[in-house]
Parts: sequence; C-alpha cells; structure tokens
Amino acid sequence: MDFDARTNTPGSGITGVYRTGTISIPIRAPQELFVIEDFYLRKVYGTGTYSKVIEAEKKETGSVYALKIMDKRYITKENKISTVKLERIVLDQMSHPGIVKLFFTFQDSRSLYMGLELCEGGELYDQIKRKVRLSEDETRFYASEIIDALEYLHGLGLIHRDIKPENLLLTKNGHIKIADFGSVKATKEIKISIPPNSLENKKACSLDGTSAYIPPEVLNSFPPTYGNDLWALGCTIYQMLSGTPPFKDESEWLIFQRIMARDLNFTDVFSNQAKDLIDKLLDPDPSNRLGMGHDGYATLKRHPFFNGVIWENVRDMPAPNLSLGSCTKEEDCRVQESSSTWNHTKTGNGSKSSNHQHQKAIQDGTSDFVASTDTRPYMFRIASIDSFDSKWQEFLEDGESIVMISKMKKINKLTSKKIQLIITDKPKIIRIDPSKLIAKGDIVWSYNPNELNVQLISPTHFKIFTTKKVVSFEDVKKRGLQWKKTIEELQRRC
Repeated sequence: MDFDARTNTPGSGITGVYRTGTISIPIRAPQELFVIEDFYLRKVYGTGTYSKVIEAEKKETGSVYALKIMDKRYITKENKISTVKLERIVLDQMSHPGIVKLFFTFQDSRSLYMGLELCEGGELYDQIKRKVRLSEDETRFYASEIIDALEYLHGLGLIHRDIKPENLLLTKNGHIKIADFGSVKATKEIKISIPPNSLENKKACSLDGTSAYIPPEVLNSFPPTYGNDLWALGCTIYQMLSGTPPFKDESEWLIFQRIMARDLNFTDVFSNQAKDLIDKLLDPDPSNRLGMGHDGYATLKRHPFFNGVIWENVRDMPAPNLSLGSCTKEEDCRVQESSSTWNHTKTGNGSKSSNHQHQKAIQDGTSDFVASTDTRPYMFRIASIDSFDSKWQEFLEDGESIVMISKMKKINKLTSKKIQLIITDKPKIIRIDPSKLIAKGDIVWSYNPNELNVQLISPTHFKIFTTKKVVSFEDVKKRGLQWKKTIEELQRRC
C-alpha cells in the first residue's frame, strides 16, 4: 500500500504529484525515504484506533516534529486507505496559522508516517482540566481562534467532523491549531484538489467523531454539513466555561439520549451572553445554527459574546498563560476515548521501539463514568436513531431502533468468533455474523436481573448470564462497562 502515488523520480524529498486515474494533484510536503531509526522518539501525545502521535526529533537536523504513526494492516483491513490519503492530501494543501502543518511523509512495511507541526502547548483539553474551567476571557480568545480556522476550513469546502478540545492544540505561545483530519469530509463546494472518489457516497452519514460532540442530525443519518462543526464548537465553548461537555453521561447510548432530547443545562458560571451563544450554536436544526445563515460567519462574529474581538487581527491577540502543571489521574479521563487495537510498540520494519515510547495509561473503562442515582425522564425515551449502519436494518422490526452496536468476539472455550452485537429498544440482544450478514440468534431478554445480568470481567471482557446459558464477549474498544450499563438501564424501564 503506497501512501503517495507520485512520479517515479529518483532521490529523497520528492514533492512530485499524487496520481489517481487521470487526476494529478501537486504534493508540497515530500514523501521522504526516511526510516523510523532516523528519529529519537520521545513522549506519546495520544493514541487512536489505528494511530499514535509521538514527539520525534530528527537525528541529523535536530528538528522536532509530531510524528503520526498509522498501522498499515488495520488501514487495509478496515478499508480506510482512501480516508488516510484524503487526510494527507488535505493537510498538504491547507495553509493557515490555525491548522497544523504537514512537513513530510514516509512509510515502511508496517506503518505510514506523517511529520506534523509540533504544538508544544499540548491540548486545549489539558488546559481545561488543569484550570478546572476557563474564564470567559480565556474562552473568548480560544473560541475566536477556533472560529477563524473553521471559517477558513469551511471556505475550502471541508468539514472537520471531530472538533473537540483534544483535537485543538496549542503552540508554545498558547495559540490554537486544529489537528487530526482523519474524519474530514469534502463537500461539493470543495476548492482544493482531491481524488474524485472522495465525493462519492456524499449522502451517506457515519458516526465519525466523538460521541459527546456528535450533533443530532448525524444520529438521524442526515448528510454532513458545516453545521456539524458549529455544533461541536458550541459543545467546546460549553466545556471551556464549565469544565465538562454539555452532554456527558455513563454510556454512549445515554449521551445520545441527552443529545437527541437536547438536555442542556446551564449553571451560574455562564453569563447571559455565553448562554445565548451556546444556545444558538446548539440549535437542533443545523441550518439555523449561528454561522449557517445567509451572512454565515459574519453573524457569528457579531454575537455580543465576542465584543472587543478585532477579527482582522485575531491571531495577534495575546494568548492566555498556559498552565504547565500535570493533570491528576482522575482528571486525565478522556470523554469516550477509543482505545488502540494494534500494538503501538511495534514500529518500523519489525524492530521494537525504544523504552521511551511508552503509551499514556489506558483508562480502565470506569474513570469517566459517574454513577447515576436520579430517575431522569430522558433515560427512558429512545432517540429516533434509525441505525448506525443501514445494513443492519433488515434484522430489526418496523419501528425498532438500535440502542448500542459493536463488532466484537464471542469467546468459546477454545475458539472465538467475530460477531456484531446489537441492543435494540424493543429490547432485544441480537447476534449477527458480520461477514455473512446472518442472524445467529437472540439472547433471551428479561427485565428480571436474576434472569438476565452482565458480569464485567475487565474493560474488554464481559459475560451475559441468562437462565439457559452464559455467553462471553471481548470488545477491543474497552466498552464492557457501557454494555453492562445499557442493559441495566433498559431493564429499569420496566
């Protein structure tokens, strides 16, 4: 699998072109002939489903980068080749002080590598956690820079689709840069060169992004729009001012319930102007969100919350002081952070990387869950989510909706089989063979915990007990606790 399809010119550091069919796209950031051993690898900044980002110093020059390392096998297996190439092509063509720069790429037999601009100030998320919450002046500064970058991004015809504090990085001087374009979507208004197939299936909607920031129209399978990013901006502004996202709960399903019910609460920390701004960004109708009207971003910039901001010189404003303290373990829980599914300690052509490539501690699946003792009505109102994927609809009855779904392994004594496990609002627990799309039978439902219960063995392993059998599952996304909580919530509906 080639990261770049380019002209066959000999040598290292070739810019060349990306070729696909009859289309040629100029490439500025060269595909180098580097190997991973050319770098000193230091701290890990973050890990994802198939990638991690490490601080890396080029031994020859001393230049320091944020090196994004992506697992080729996973990318190929999960059919994400076009997604990764689009991210590379988009990053290569953008030029804005509020967006991370791509300097080079290279690859080996195991991995793809992107040499990105290092943002030494860390994540906006960490600033929120270290300071508990940000002041209105700090929030205004960061929100202004985010808006400036989003206006540029949307002006190119691109939707980021994963705006959140973890993807908003800070320079050593404290200025915002948007990162992680792994979920980027091109619209029909695209103004940069992209492969033609990047616009295919443009009406298809997928649950890309992080659950706490996903807008309601995405949950209802509507096509992506610029309004998706404006919703996430509203969630981020809320989180800056309060310290937590507006729609946080014990499981992904319960978060979706809050989003669909627009269960939005403001405490005394929000000024009237802040409340009004967030309220208008979190409008259920994406076309009505501030920034989406006839005047677009001009209307958003004129909101009273941004009084005093000189938009023409927004990047010249002095940045808030960075808090350099470290978060406690309790504070460092990520909102619905997905865990890695590949061995990040193996990079290069089979050699183990050095000891300083340690990962951030992966949460045990319980640190960002807070037990709920109240009986909030929204928990018992199933959201109108048609499906996470239309191909599962044939396994549902008329009017039945998916509550939770995941691909996992069913563990037997000596073997394991991949299955798609689905919980519906009927409620039913359905097992499906994902390769053959054949139903493998339901797990008998009961509202009685003595007849149906879930035992959590570890974040990845759980067992479902019924009166007739015990079924063991392995969920590599470490959502065992979410499956347990979701089943228990549905049982309490009785």
